[in-house]
Amino acid sequence: MEVNERLLAAEAEGDEAAVEATIRPQRLDDYVGQESLKANLRIYIQAALQRNESLDHVLLYGPPGLGKTTLAFILANEMHSRIRVASGPSISKPGDLAAILSMLEPGDVLFIDEIHRLSKVIEEVLYPAMEDFELDIMVGGENGAGGRSVRLDLPPFTLVGATTRAGDLSSPLRDRFGIVSKLDYYDEEQLSSIVRRTAGVLGSPIDEEAVHEIARRSRGTPRIANRLLRRIRDFAQVLNDGVISKEIAQTSLDRLHVDSLGLDEVDIRYLRGIIERFHGGPVGLEALANSISEETTTLEDVYEPYLIQIGFVNRTSRGRVVTEKAYEHLKITHTGALF
Repeated sequence: MEVNERLLAAEAEGDEAAVEATIRPQRLDDYVGQESLKANLRIYIQAALQRNESLDHVLLYGPPGLGKTTLAFILANEMHSRIRVASGPSISKPGDLAAILSMLEPGDVLFIDEIHRLSKVIEEVLYPAMEDFELDIMVGGENGAGGRSVRLDLPPFTLVGATTRAGDLSSPLRDRFGIVSKLDYYDEEQLSSIVRRTAGVLGSPIDEEAVHEIARRSRGTPRIANRLLRRIRDFAQVLNDGVISKEIAQTSLDRLHVDSLGLDEVDIRYLRGIIERFHGGPVGLEALANSISEETTTLEDVYEPYLIQIGFVNRTSRGRVVTEKAYEHLKITHTGALF
């Protein structure tokens, strides 16, 4: 199964971004969770507005699906500004970035998703834009030879960068962000609030027990909670006149192969791969990836974060180790480690 085909993948799939835009909160007051981050952002926004300045550049990092894009749009709304959206992989040449920057107006927010994927050449163009609101471009010449550098003034703007791999950002780029914040996984109560709100936006009647059932199986991730809700809504429409009851939620999630802790067949394959082939570990990342035919980056970025969060896997200096909690959940007898 491809990662982007997983029901429980935290990355946006297909046209999901368009669907999310219809249910996305527009203000900090409507944004659920990340309380400490929100409190600080309120101060930064109010101070910037009082000084009639642009907000400092903001770096948001953390696992996918936690609301980094939503926060970028909220920051633009709270600053009464427009937002322009780009992604690291889409900016392949300095001219691409220059075209984006030259279109900005005073106070605009530029949101760059997957900012860790910007090339070094692009970063070099971005540095003076972030620090001094200036853009250096080459004019004339051919293939960079015989041309001359021209410096253009840019209007003050706020760059909001989002990344799931903060460690991959170069130090010079990271140091140019005045506000650096990590987004954490959500607890069940916060996810319940999100499920209630989304059900209301979608016009789907839902029982309180169903709200908590969906939240409990959503892996601490709002995007997954909303995706599960939309799928369960389909079952409820056909099987229960549109009402999402606890029974409908449980039946739907079971048929979707999402267990009581939000694990799916991919997670089980990962855990069983360590248990059955490596006696529970420790096992190196590359050996594990080869044994279950996955890429190491996929294991690190997609599968492991939630399994580590719930205490099913430990990363040690010698490799990955499955914990007793995982054995108990899978109802497998622990026979001892490989070493």
